[in-house]
Amino acid sequence: MHKLNNLLPPQALGFDPQQLAERYRKERDRRVRADAEAQFVQIDNDSPYADKYLADDPYSEPVARDPIEDEREVIIIGGGWVGMMTAARLHQAGVKDVRIVESGADFGGTWYWNRYPGAQCDIESYSYLPLLEETGYMPKLRFSYAPEIYEHAQRIGQHFGLYENAVFQTWVTELRWLADEDRWLMSTNRGDRMKARFVCLGTGPANRPRLPGIPGVDSFKGHTFHTCRWDYDYTGGGPDGNLSKLADKKVAIIGTGATAVQCVPFLGESAEQLYVFQRTPSSVDARNNSATDPDWAAGLEPGWQAARQKRFGDALLGNRIDPEFEDDGWTRMMRNLRSLAGQIGGPSPDLMPELAQLADFQTMEQIRSRVDAAVQDPATAETLKAYYNQFCKRPTFNDDYLATFNRPNVELVDVSATQGVERITEKGVVAGGREFDVDCIIYASGFEITSSYERRIGIPVYGVDGQSIYDHWSDGMRTMHGLMVSGFPNLFVCGGLFVFQLGANYAYGVDVQAEHVAYTVAELTKRQVRVADVSPEAEQAWIDDQLEETGMQAQLFLGGSPDSCTPGYYNQEGTQTRYRDVRLESYSKGLGAYRKVLRDWRAAGKLEGLNLTGS
Repeated sequence: MHKLNNLLPPQALGFDPQQLAERYRKERDRRVRADAEAQFVQIDNDSPYADKYLADDPYSEPVARDPIEDEREVIIIGGGWVGMMTAARLHQAGVKDVRIVESGADFGGTWYWNRYPGAQCDIESYSYLPLLEETGYMPKLRFSYAPEIYEHAQRIGQHFGLYENAVFQTWVTELRWLADEDRWLMSTNRGDRMKARFVCLGTGPANRPRLPGIPGVDSFKGHTFHTCRWDYDYTGGGPDGNLSKLADKKVAIIGTGATAVQCVPFLGESAEQLYVFQRTPSSVDARNNSATDPDWAAGLEPGWQAARQKRFGDALLGNRIDPEFEDDGWTRMMRNLRSLAGQIGGPSPDLMPELAQLADFQTMEQIRSRVDAAVQDPATAETLKAYYNQFCKRPTFNDDYLATFNRPNVELVDVSATQGVERITEKGVVAGGREFDVDCIIYASGFEITSSYERRIGIPVYGVDGQSIYDHWSDGMRTMHGLMVSGFPNLFVCGGLFVFQLGANYAYGVDVQAEHVAYTVAELTKRQVRVADVSPEAEQAWIDDQLEETGMQAQLFLGGSPDSCTPGYYNQEGTQTRYRDVRLESYSKGLGAYRKVLRDWRAAGKLEGLNLTGS
């Protein structure tokens, strides 16, 4: 902060940047664990936890069927936003023979599984919910709740006829390229052997739950469940709360990320006693929700959603912030950055990194001040304050979470000193040497969002000559356009962490990729190309471009340098370089630049970078 000391001294800022930087480092060091992401239990198809936390579906009864042995033009693995948007764009491009294979009993992906009370999108629904104009739907609220989002997923499935060929309640167990047939063979847990000319891996970043690897996790004699398999038979109530069956229950919830921030107010409202075990506090900004204005909705012109999505993305990148986003928590830091830049006479490239850090400090000071305003007990308030850069961990937004800790039946249990819960016993949870007897343990431990590729995708994938895609990625993710992989013909890897790097609005980034996949498949079909494989040279050229620079957005997304950022899934639990170079999964120039690269590639019409084998 040395260059800005004279222009923006601590007394003008209202905080001391050096003191905050030191506080951030100390808080980080208390939480970094040598086992990093290995601290979490992997739940795959062979895991002893698979039945309870993966295969078990509390929302639908299993449907028996015979194994499927057939062939499709395109198979998409995953029926969430990635799979549905890709299928929709394929239909619009004239590719109709499309099958979605989905583990849930319906479309929705994460929004099928996440039915915990209070579940809500943190991106404004007008930008986040995809294909609103195409389906003729307008969200009821600025920030939609899960039931409405799930209903919209069903609406998309019906509108584009995706149910006709869909296969639900099915886990893919292997994907293998058959060179003698120029087809992919997909095996599943239902004994299926489906073949396809093209495959899209659309599993998304939040398809596999994970558990904290706490000693004794198997010994608890009470009731347990993961938040993405919420057990309303046990809790009573529904997505709107009223968890009446918890009135005589002592409940522990482990994890205080975005999910816990949303469901803790309902647990605190209903449980006899609630213990919230926190290692690292979330930053909790204002929600500012509101009902959709019907007059505003009636006056929208065709193309409004794409235009709004672009404005929202631009606002997050520091461009013009329209009035509609002035009170959105995602733009708070950029608003502060613009304000600070104005105080020193305008932005200066050589001062921008320091100015951005000051804006981040200011943003987090404002968010921390919300804790003091909401929480009555000073010690509890201090424990709930997040001391790290805003994007070290996923930002959260809620108007009720902080005040829940004023309830006499709610206790915040700080486990940062022991870097997590110490162990689980037959009766409950041990933390700080104290045993908390509980009737139920709820795991709000999230998903395999940024862990190793194999854990995240969860499917063995074998390409040319039987090579594993994970071996191909042993030194870091290698693709062209973040989508196609050399040695894995006719395969598209959609969604995932790459899209997170393109902006906060995940669904918009997915649509950019879906549009490109649809064009590529349709064009290859029109040209009667059997096999399209990325050349090693084209793959390397994309990697070289990725490593050339790490732009401002990537820096903000990664939450600062690895040695100053508190552990979280954005930085592989504080060890960004432990598993891979995250730059290989990013496009640091932003979504607009990425979209232009893809559009220019399509406009050239050469399918450059692909080795093509004709019919």
